[in-house]
Amino acid sequence: GMRSRATYLVLLLTLLAGAFGLRVLDPLPIARLRLLVFDAYQWIAPRTYDPALQVRIIDIDDAAIRAVGQWPWPRSTLARMTGRLTDLGAAVIAFDIVMAEPDRSSPAQILSQLPKDIFDEPAVRSVAERLSALPNPDEAFARAIGAGPVILGFIGSDEAVSGKIVRRAGAGFATAGDDPKLFVPRFNGALTSLDTLQAGGKGMGHLNWTPEGDQIVRRLPLLISVGTELYPSLAAEALRVGQGAGSYTVKASGASGEEAFGRKSGLTSVRIGQLVVPTDAAGQMWLRFSRTDRRRFISVQRLLDGKVEKSEIDGRVILIGTSAAGLFDLRATPLDAAVAGVEIHAQAIEQLLLQQHLERPDFANGAELVFLVVTGLLMGAFVYLAGAALSAFLGAVTVVVALASSWFAFRNLGWLFDPVYPLITLTLTYLITTAVLYWRTEKERNRVRDAFKHYLAPAMVEELARNPGKLRLGGELRTVTLMFCDVRGFTAISERLDAEQLTRFLNRLLTPLTNAILGNRGTVDKYMGDAIMAFWNAPLDDREHQRNAALATLDMLARLDELNQQWAAEAAARGHTHIPVRLGIGLNTAECCVGNLGSDLRFDYSVIGDGVNVASRLEGQSKAYGLQNLIGESTAAEAGDLATLEVDLVSVVGRLEATRVYTLLGDGGVRATPAFMALKARHEAMLAAYRGCRFAEARVLLQEARGLPGAAPLAKVYALYADRITGFETTPPPAGWTGVTVAAEK
Repeated sequence: GMRSRATYLVLLLTLLAGAFGLRVLDPLPIARLRLLVFDAYQWIAPRTYDPALQVRIIDIDDAAIRAVGQWPWPRSTLARMTGRLTDLGAAVIAFDIVMAEPDRSSPAQILSQLPKDIFDEPAVRSVAERLSALPNPDEAFARAIGAGPVILGFIGSDEAVSGKIVRRAGAGFATAGDDPKLFVPRFNGALTSLDTLQAGGKGMGHLNWTPEGDQIVRRLPLLISVGTELYPSLAAEALRVGQGAGSYTVKASGASGEEAFGRKSGLTSVRIGQLVVPTDAAGQMWLRFSRTDRRRFISVQRLLDGKVEKSEIDGRVILIGTSAAGLFDLRATPLDAAVAGVEIHAQAIEQLLLQQHLERPDFANGAELVFLVVTGLLMGAFVYLAGAALSAFLGAVTVVVALASSWFAFRNLGWLFDPVYPLITLTLTYLITTAVLYWRTEKERNRVRDAFKHYLAPAMVEELARNPGKLRLGGELRTVTLMFCDVRGFTAISERLDAEQLTRFLNRLLTPLTNAILGNRGTVDKYMGDAIMAFWNAPLDDREHQRNAALATLDMLARLDELNQQWAAEAAARGHTHIPVRLGIGLNTAECCVGNLGSDLRFDYSVIGDGVNVASRLEGQSKAYGLQNLIGESTAAEAGDLATLEVDLVSVVGRLEATRVYTLLGDGGVRATPAFMALKARHEAMLAAYRGCRFAEARVLLQEARGLPGAAPLAKVYALYADRITGFETTPPPAGWTGVTVAAEK
C-alpha cells in the first residue's frame, strides 16, 4: 500500500544518504579500500620497463660496501665517482643522499678526535702540521660537484635545525592561480648537505615521501615548502637540469580553465620544461610503477673499477643511491614489499619522461558519488518492482560494467576511479531492501495463511500466500458452485446425546466431510450446527468447479458410509442399535458476489446472491425425493462424465421459472456400467412419457425402471411419480401443462 511504499522509500533514501555521507567524510578504512583497488590495478597491469629509457641508478649495494668499507665512504671516493660520471657524459647526476656532516676521514676531523695533550710532543705536532696541510676531501668533492651537472638531495623536516638551502638562481616558480604553498606539504626546516657541497650544485631536490597510513608509497610530492620557499623534488629537479630549463610553472585552483567554483581546491599540474605533470590537490604525482628491473642498476663497484662504458652513461639521468639492506632506504610499493628508495625516484623520472601518468581527475569524487546514488536508487526501485532475482542479475551487470569502465579508464586514460565503494553500497542496498521486502512479503503471506487456513486446503492457502494479488478484499462477481450439506434427522440424534457427546459426534462427522471438500479444491464458507456451506472456484480459479463439487459430494457420501460402519460396530459392542446417519446435499452453480464481507475488524470470506438460496432449497428439497443429493441443472451440465439422472422439473418456492434438478448416483466408473446405462434409458423414457401426458406408458416404464439393478436409491422418487400418475389419470392436468412440479416446502 501507500504507507509501505513510503516507508520503503524512506529506508532506501536513508541508506543511500548514509553511504553518501560516509564517502564524503572519507574515513581511513574507506580511503584505504580505494587505494587497495588502485594497487590491484597496478599489480595486474604494471608499466612495462623499457631499457632504452635514459635513467640509470649507480647502486651502492651490499657487495660494494663490503669491498670499499663501511658507509659513509670518504668524500674523495664520491668525488672520484662524480668525476668519472661527468667524464662519461652524464646529463644529470642526482644524489639520493644527504651529506650533512664534514667527512670523518678528513685530516682535520681525525686530529680533532685526538686528546689535546698529545700535541705537547714536538714529533706529534710536526706530523699534525703536515696532516693539516693535506687537501680536504670535502673540498675535492665540492670541486667535482662544481665541475659536473650535479644536484643534491635534502630532506624537509620539522626537527631539523639547519634550514639553509642554497638555491640556484633562475630555478624559480611561476604560479597560475592560488598560492601553491597553501596546499603542498609544509616543513619548518630541512636536513641539507654541507654548504660547501651545495655551493657547486646545479640544483637542490627534496627526498621527502608522504607514504599512506599503510606505509606504501603511491604518490610523490613534486613540491614541498620549507619556511616561506617552495622546493621541487629530486626527480623534478633532475628533469629540469637535464632539459636545461629555468623555472617551474605551477597551476592551481583559480587559474584560467581550472574550475573550482571559487573554492581553493589545490594544485592541478606542474610544468617542468617541456613536460606537464598532472598532480593531486597537494601537488603529488601518482606513481605508475613498473616491476623492479636489474637493468636500471649499475653497481658502483664497476664504476670505481673503470669498467663502465661511455654508452651506459652518456646523456642519461644518473641517480646515486643505495639498495643495501643495512642503510634502511627501502620502501614498500603496490608491486613490492621492499624497493630501494632511489629506484622510486628513478621510476618517477621514467614516468615523467614517458608522460604515462596516473591521475585522479577533479570530477572523480563527484562521478563516484553520482554513480553511488543513481545505482542505489535504481537498485532499490528494481528490487521493489521486479523482485530479487532480476535485481540480482541487474546488480551483477552493473558490477561488471563498473569494474570494466574503471579498468578501461585506468588502462587507456590513466584515470583512477574507485568502483568498489559504490559497488559495496549497491550490494548493501540490494541485501537490505531484499531483506525488508522479503520480511514484508512474509508478513503479508502469513496474514493470508492465517485468514484462510480454516477454510481452504493447505495447498490452496500456499498458492494464495505466494500470490496475495489473487485475493481481492471486497466483493467480485464470479460463477461459483455452491454446496449446502445437512444432517438428516439431526434433532432426533441431538435429543439422545448430552452436550459433550454431541460436540464429539459433530467433530467426528464434520472432520471427514470437511476433508472431502478441501481435498476437492473446495472452500468451506461456514458451519451452521450440523450444516456445512461450501463453494468452488473462489478464491482461486478452478476450471472444473462443477465437477470437483460433484466429486466432493460423492466423496462425502463414501466417507459417511465408512463412519456409519464404524458407529454400527461401536454400538453393537455396547449392545445398542445404531440408527444410520444420513445427509442431504444440494449443489447449484450460479454467478454470485464473492469476497471479504463484513467490517474492517471482522470479516468473513463468503458468497451472497440468489444462487445461494437455490442451493439451500435444493438441499431441503432432496428430503422430499428421499435422495441424498440434488444438483442444479448448470452443475449437472458440467459434470456430464459422472453418473447423473434427471429427477424432476421444479419451480422452487419464491421463483417463477422452472429448473431441472438431478441427482448424482456415482462417478465416471458407475456411469460406464451397462446396469446404469439401462436404468438411465428407462428412466428418461418414463419422464418423457409422463411430461407428454402419456400416463399409461409412463406407468409401464416406471415399473420396468423400478425393477432394474441400481434403482434402490430412487425408491421414493418412483413412489412419488406413481402417485402423480394415479392422480393425473383421475384428474388430467390443465391444458398447456409441461410436467412442472411446484415445490410445496422449502
